[in-house]
Amino acid sequence: MATTTNISEYDRKTEVKAFDDSKAGVKGLVDAGLTKVPLMFIHPPDNTKSDTAVSEFRAPLIDLAGVHDNRRPKIIDQVREACENLGFFMAVNHGIPASVLEEMIDGIRRFHEQDAQMKKEFYSREFAEKVSFLSNFNLFRSPAATWRDSLCWAVAPNPPNPTEFPSVCRDIAMEYSEGVKRLGYTLLELMSEALGLDANHLKDMECGEKYFHGGHYYPPCPEPELTLGVERHSDSCFLTLLLQDQVSGFQVVHHNHWIDVVPHPGALLIIVGLSLQVVVITNDRFKGLEHRVLVNRERSRVSVTSGFSPTFFASSKLYSPIKELVSEENPPKYEEATMADHVAYLRGKRV
Repeated sequence: MATTTNISEYDRKTEVKAFDDSKAGVKGLVDAGLTKVPLMFIHPPDNTKSDTAVSEFRAPLIDLAGVHDNRRPKIIDQVREACENLGFFMAVNHGIPASVLEEMIDGIRRFHEQDAQMKKEFYSREFAEKVSFLSNFNLFRSPAATWRDSLCWAVAPNPPNPTEFPSVCRDIAMEYSEGVKRLGYTLLELMSEALGLDANHLKDMECGEKYFHGGHYYPPCPEPELTLGVERHSDSCFLTLLLQDQVSGFQVVHHNHWIDVVPHPGALLIIVGLSLQVVVITNDRFKGLEHRVLVNRERSRVSVTSGFSPTFFASSKLYSPIKELVSEENPPKYEEATMADHVAYLRGKRV
């Protein structure tokens, strides 16, 4: 593959196709002994530069113990503050045992670190597949690829048959998915109440009808300053639950600075989506979080993302801010549009 030492040989279209045809992902390059980052993975310096100007920043940590009892009002207040001001928070005592979290991380690591031939069986860019392995969702559209491989599976509304899962992580994927589903519904209730709405308001709008997982693997990178694990973006789904190992790399934008979010043992990171419901339908009450992932030279990193979204995202139905959240003093900031158009508008606005 072309690197910074042989730029004259670079043909991006051919190189991207060869990489995809290998079905080995980024880890396949590392296993082959790569010592330079291929040109197809190199991002502009402005996109990869680090910034540690706000080292005292601490992510909000919300204890969900007692969420169905007397602590609920306090938890709702904390969720409101975090979603309105930051767009994310860490949740502990969320109901998913630490042993399940650890085994989920280990299961994803087992999948990505097994023999390449075993993984190739699942390699696919057909997103209709219920379980698929691939590297870079937008490989053929993005100006630069990212240093990440992913195992993806949808859970609702049409879950895969257990036999469709890789055997190395089948059981734990099923168990973890059930725990995330329960937690996701609880979070939708808390967000509804944080907006001053009935607890079931967002669930009744089918905001959690579709959810899916991604088990991501970031191999060690020989030149981490040249590329990214995930480029700067905001999630399109309603909310994302992020499980990560103890290797740092996840960063958020805070006051125009990139800030490290240090992993907290046993915690899940709860991320507000860009616009599907939260930004558009809450009339900007909640903030969609911009974030990225850095890679490093020494260690691989593993994470699992779980995204909740409505089934109507691809529909032609028009949506606008929830009527209970607008008034003469707080008029709607968005006109009626499909959710796809809302997402496209807000993504363009942030470029």
